Amino acid sequence: MSNPDVPQPIVAGRGGPDTGPRDVLRDQQAPDNTHAPSTDRGTLPNMRFSFSDVHVRLQPGGWSREVTVRELPVATTLAGVNMKLDARNERGETGVRELHWHKQSEWSYMLSGHASVTAVDADGRNFMADVGPGDLWFFPAGIPHSIQALEDGCEFVLVFDDGNFTENSTFSVSDWFAHTPRAVLAKNFGVPESAFASIPDEELYLFWVPEPPGHDEDVIASPQGGLGEAFVYRLLAQPPIKTAHGTVRIADSSNFTASTTTACAFVEIEPGGMRELHWHPNTDEWQYYVSGEARMTVFAAEGKARTFDMRAGDVGYVPFAMGHYIENTGSETLRFLEMFASDRFRDVSLAQWLALTPPELVQAHLKLPDDLIARLPKLKPVVVHR
Repeated sequence: MSNPDVPQPIVAGRGGPDTGPRDVLRDQQAPDNTHAPSTDRGTLPNMRFSFSDVHVRLQPGGWSREVTVRELPVATTLAGVNMKLDARNERGETGVRELHWHKQSEWSYMLSGHASVTAVDADGRNFMADVGPGDLWFFPAGIPHSIQALEDGCEFVLVFDDGNFTENSTFSVSDWFAHTPRAVLAKNFGVPESAFASIPDEELYLFWVPEPPGHDEDVIASPQGGLGEAFVYRLLAQPPIKTAHGTVRIADSSNFTASTTTACAFVEIEPGGMRELHWHPNTDEWQYYVSGEARMTVFAAEGKARTFDMRAGDVGYVPFAMGHYIENTGSETLRFLEMFASDRFRDVSLAQWLALTPPELVQAHLKLPDDLIARLPKLKPVVVHR
């Protein structure tokens, strides 16, 4: 007798039992791969990839892993990095992401712990701030910066505005020093070559350094002035848009002015709730699932649709203009980030569109009851609902 907890590829009399071999645990995590809703049709690319399925780069003081087009080929507009910097050790050191810069802009959401971030812009203005859970930072392309854990360590997700991004292509200060003749370094800094006798011979990337002493002791006054908290946004301090079954907070260039190439929504959905049927009219959507379990069906036109099961630590992706929803299928609050390579967050609600269209036209298309059409919300409906 078959186990009812093991999904079988049987839907409405189609298909038949899978007797193995099979990865039962994986099939149980993604049942809609095995027996998708009967409304799924056609062949669509994979739009889900887990950080748990990628190689972890282990370093003194921390680790990192990334999901790019190499792992998720459909995700061409954005790439993500999950990074951990270790807490204070017995020597009073914490993990640091060394001084570096990128060709792409860097956006980040703090998952846990605390860190100190620093930067200097092209006008010589410096920046330093402490960040904690729920905080964002954004460094424009080419701006040098660093990230160092405070006493409790930290973990965060980084998002870059290019699906082809890889941390392996970072411009690191140690790597540049290692590949510059010492005579040139001496001339540049106006000191003897002997001053560079101990520089690293390769990139440091992540390593241990003494814990930051704190802003009052560590601040360096720039003659050009400072940037305050220009590159940081306290997302969880933002009053959320509340609905009956969840909340949403939006950060883009309208309220986080530094973030000119990346916009986000942080969505929380209670068990049984749903992020409504909608689409984005300006760009693709890259998702990161912080907690909980979800189901998402993506409608791609041409009679094509595919359903994906999402879990904490997963990356999801929805190509430009494709309709979709996200439903909480678990027993805890679902939390996830919607990310966009855009300066502004934009979405179109299916329900609002129909509500603002002549009702007789809607009825002629969909044969909906008149009372249902009359109840459609003319304002954008709740972000999440049952």
